[in-house]
Amino acid sequence: MKVSFLGLGTMGSTMAANLARAGFELTVWNRTRERCPPLESLGARVAGSPRDAAAGADVVLYDFGELAAIDEVVLARDGVVGGARVGAVAVDLSTTHPSSSRRQAAAFAAVGAAFLDAPVFGSRPEAEAGALTIVVGGDEAALRRVLPVFEPLSASVHHMGGPGMGAATSLVGSLIVCLQLEALSEALVLAERAGLDAAQVLDVVQRSDFSSPLFGGMGAGIVRRDFTPMFALKHLQKDADLIAAFAAELDVPVPGAALVRELIKVVVNRGGGAENASALVKALELQANVTVSG
Repeated sequence: MKVSFLGLGTMGSTMAANLARAGFELTVWNRTRERCPPLESLGARVAGSPRDAAAGADVVLYDFGELAAIDEVVLARDGVVGGARVGAVAVDLSTTHPSSSRRQAAAFAAVGAAFLDAPVFGSRPEAEAGALTIVVGGDEAALRRVLPVFEPLSASVHHMGGPGMGAATSLVGSLIVCLQLEALSEALVLAERAGLDAAQVLDVVQRSDFSSPLFGGMGAGIVRRDFTPMFALKHLQKDADLIAAFAAELDVPVPGAALVRELIKVVVNRGGGAENASALVKALELQANVTVSG
């Protein structure tokens, strides 16, 4: 099976490497070519354009952190749609708006290709371990065809319905992530102000019945003051913006997400957008005039 992968960011490069190691005939493309050599060393071909990357591929996957990339890379004249062959399956692994997924599905259908919106839950450690959770919208027959490609990437794959339903599920999950991160940050800042040892508090929380896997990774990073990006805060900002737009369209109140969105803006505007999403805590530390540490 010939597979192409476009978008070699933190997550994309890891997923593409797993596909290369799994033995797929792999072609890659990225706007900045310096991310390609590690994939070349694993046997991947580097395409000259998105259209070239899609040409001849059975499955074309892409993962972009910026919403504009869909128009610039996928739907543009020299984009993925232009190179997709009849019978191919295109897979958008990005977190995006369901309306964008439906628009892509229509564009690929017009050239005889199938489309799946298949965003992933997990960050770099899960991507490296091939243990992502993939939520899929689109034709079930197309999904069955790409399951061998998903196998080295994921721990589980879930078909959520027609076009756009994978994207909708991703936004629902991202809302929960936002609220958990907000709760963790508030709790650690309160603990610090109260004179408690934040690391000890985190240990107690992780042993409790209200623990979450997110608390372990994100919390430990906060206590160590390690904000190395596993999932950058600027990407969480994009997700928060999408959640706000999606909820508004459906007339659903999301007050907690609105608060998180404003806190993210504080940190991003102070230059922290490239840090890990756990850097959200800095907005609360600024207000409380404390720094969480172990």
